[in-house]
Amino acid sequence: MTVPPERAWQRLSPRMLLVHPVHELLRQLPLLVGGVVLGSTTGNPLWTLAALAVTAVLGVARWFTTSYRIEPDEVQLRTGVLRRKALAVPRNRIRSVQTDSRLLHRLLGLTVLRVSTGREARGDSVFELDAVQAEQVPRLRAILLAESLHPTQEAAHAPAPGALLARWQPSWLRYAPLSMSGLVMIAAAVGAVYQTGVTAALRRSGVGQSGVDAAERAGVAASIVVIATVVLVASVVLAVLRSLVTYGNLVLVRRTDADTLHLRHGLLRVREHTYDMRRLRGGTLRQPLLVRALGGARLDAVMTGIHGAGESSVLLPPCPLSTAESVLAGLIGDVEAVSGPLRGHGPMAARRRWTRALALPAALGVALVGLATTVGVPAGAWLVWAGLTACCALLAADRVRALGHRVDRRWLVARSGSLERRRDCIAAAGIIGWTVRQTLLQRRAGVATLVAATAAGTKRYRLIDVPEKQAWAVAAQASSWVADSRWALE
Repeated sequence: MTVPPERAWQRLSPRMLLVHPVHELLRQLPLLVGGVVLGSTTGNPLWTLAALAVTAVLGVARWFTTSYRIEPDEVQLRTGVLRRKALAVPRNRIRSVQTDSRLLHRLLGLTVLRVSTGREARGDSVFELDAVQAEQVPRLRAILLAESLHPTQEAAHAPAPGALLARWQPSWLRYAPLSMSGLVMIAAAVGAVYQTGVTAALRRSGVGQSGVDAAERAGVAASIVVIATVVLVASVVLAVLRSLVTYGNLVLVRRTDADTLHLRHGLLRVREHTYDMRRLRGGTLRQPLLVRALGGARLDAVMTGIHGAGESSVLLPPCPLSTAESVLAGLIGDVEAVSGPLRGHGPMAARRRWTRALALPAALGVALVGLATTVGVPAGAWLVWAGLTACCALLAADRVRALGHRVDRRWLVARSGSLERRRDCIAAAGIIGWTVRQTLLQRRAGVATLVAATAAGTKRYRLIDVPEKQAWAVAAQASSWVADSRWALE
């Protein structure tokens, strides 16, 4: 009997013989540094050449020791040079297939293919083919995500019909500076430079000394303003560049032939994600305060097999709210769940928001009054207190407006938050459990937190400060099995 090509052990593309040694040089950088140091101290350059040779051999050996095959019920991977590893993933557990093409891979026409089962995989447990030829990716993706092992040759290679849901627009870059990514990159760069000891040499150099002299002539206040301005401008530029490089050319398509969702984005490093729409359980609209002020939102998928808090769940980066809402409404088929009005949680929930927000200003006000009657308080302190009180009041009012929910037999919708407002749209059929929680203060206020458990996304979605008498009624409205239980009747 002839074994189908997919079921025979296959090797990765031989073009990887040009890539693996380069990657191995980066992975074995301590070995190379040690060889260089040893060669320079002993005066024998053979140590450096030996380190380079060992690294190159390890890179080449990775190709010879890596193979994979696709069985009817599982996909298998064998790899390892000094330590052999065999990894098998059941095909019915495959939730998504991602591809990642760095610049060197793209130049060689290669792609890294990863298989996700929904469990967080790290290290040796990651099923990754690094790398296959780019022209083989559609066929492998169709095989791995299909119910049968042998899709037709035409279906594997022909362009899949689909509906375009969203395409990246240059105007989306206006939301990039509103994130902290630029400051994080600057902080990481400063930390790396500091660890290398370059800062000490820079302070002793002529450039560093001239900078110190200029700061002394300008004064402390002017120097702080200049440094803050430079950091702000640099963070804005870096955030925009990161957003452009990461999400440029983004295309989100829903393919009708296999009912899959295909996401492609990136300029230098192209990433592709293919999701099974049968695993979709809703979506989350995330709106950080500054992004919301400009009318933007980020869209995350709530899907089994995809972690709901990281970059793997992002369907759309910060973009116009109307775009994110239209895409989510198209995916779940319910406009009212995405943008319809919500039911508030009553006066007690609102009072808790006001109490929490004004507790700190009230305590500071009492302290200022005490100081004013004893040692005196400058007028500026009262201005700062008034500004803090006004900001906390605005925050409380915004949190009260945000809090609400919507529930029926199809969808559970929960909205909350101000600094990061989120609207979760969860399929009622995907909810597998309900929990009602009450702290001591919640019991005194007659409210409770209702938690819906699901196998998708972040696993737990909360309705905060629901009136205590309505908590189980909300659960029963979404899940009929709750209405039939003894708990719902009590």
